[in-house]
Amino acid sequence: MKAAQRRAQEKLSEQRKEYEATVKQGGLAPSSAFGGELKRKTFHPAGLVTEDAFEKRNPTNMDQALNPRPEARLRWQRKMVIREIKHRGRLNKTVRIARTEREHTSRSHFFKTSMKKLAPLARQIAGKSIDEAILQMRFSNKKVSQDVRQHLIQARNEAIVIKGMGLGRAGSENSDLHADPSETPPLPHQTPLKTYKKGEAPDPTDIYIAQAWTNRGPYGQEPDYRARGRMYVMRPPHTGLTVLLKEEKTRTREKAEKQAKALKKRTGKSMWVHLPDRPVTTQRQHVLW
Repeated sequence: MKAAQRRAQEKLSEQRKEYEATVKQGGLAPSSAFGGELKRKTFHPAGLVTEDAFEKRNPTNMDQALNPRPEARLRWQRKMVIREIKHRGRLNKTVRIARTEREHTSRSHFFKTSMKKLAPLARQIAGKSIDEAILQMRFSNKKVSQDVRQHLIQARNEAIVIKGMGLGRAGSENSDLHADPSETPPLPHQTPLKTYKKGEAPDPTDIYIAQAWTNRGPYGQEPDYRARGRMYVMRPPHTGLTVLLKEEKTRTREKAEKQAKALKKRTGKSMWVHLPDRPVTTQRQHVLW
């Protein structure tokens, strides 16, 4: 009896060793922002680690192919640096906005639907916050709305991980990092559209959908069986969705610029008015005399 148990244990241990030898260690993708590059090591049958092949490379021999003209390369780099310095180092509006504000463009795969059916959903989510758009697609009756919802979730994750957008509320004490705002209906004071009406400024790093448009894809082929042995070929359309995500600081700046432009247009030097343009105060229902 003991001999049989010993043989069974030895067999189980051998199977466990074979399984451990075949299992490979998992890791993150090379483009992931949550971890560094994993170094792969090769092992001999004896268990000795081999020397890395990159350590044997000679940089001098590599420069003959990668950098054959070092002086010309330095002159070209100096020329490019001088070209970038304009207006005595002062940045123009386009460059300043690109350095201070973040945006992310995400293009989806082609859904099996037409542009006529997908365009209303694109117009519906344009201008809304990313969480509110996901919530709208969650309860939508359209068939393609679930594909749009999955794409919005992926676009939001890409914007957070790759571009670092939407991280302003993560450092606050009252924020719940485990709760997804798109899974539960927001409170009245948390809905972005209502906060604007109340005059409360949202977080500058909140993500919203600045633009959403459709992309026409290829047509498929499906058989359409008819009577008397006939068959036609149908061409079902495929359409994609592209969203441009920005932060609330961009919308705040655009709104302020629009108001300043309207004020400048009303109170320009070329326009003469009888009275100064100021808001009317102390309005009453009846006259006071």
